[in-house]
Amino acid sequence: MANLKTTTTLFFVLFLIAMTSLPSITLCDENLIESTCRKTPNFNLCVQSLKAFPGSASADVRGLGLIMVKVMQSKANDAINKIRELQRSGPSPALTSCASKYNAIVVGDIPEANEAFSKGMPKFAENGANDAANEATFCENGFNGRSPLTQQNNAMRDVAAITAAIARQLL
Repeated sequence: MANLKTTTTLFFVLFLIAMTSLPSITLCDENLIESTCRKTPNFNLCVQSLKAFPGSASADVRGLGLIMVKVMQSKANDAINKIRELQRSGPSPALTSCASKYNAIVVGDIPEANEAFSKGMPKFAENGANDAANEATFCENGFNGRSPLTQQNNAMRDVAAITAAIARQLL
């Protein structure tokens, strides 16, 4: 009986220690998100994007980069859906060009960045993110100032620039 009481008391003490140390662990991880995002071109969007993903609080910088690649994928999907919606109104060379550019982002740039972060090759992750930002810029410029995709293109450029900045922190 004494052994059970000692074991139970020890377990309870260890449990209390673990529970009281959790807030400091979370604070440390939130500090990593914030310190990482301070080195990007858009601190607020970076923090908002990362904190919206489960697991970001326990991620290292490479993991934060991988999360931002997922955010890029989401923004690319938003743009592709908008392009498809707009194409229902009729063909447009600019929309066709944008569809091709976003296809390049989804098929080439995002997988490149994802694989590079996963394999610890941040320069290639940066290249993939920068390429995605460039494709969104080319899409936007194809409309000569009257783009129906400005919101989607800006969103892609912004998250891609954040992703590239995170990759540079790993160099």
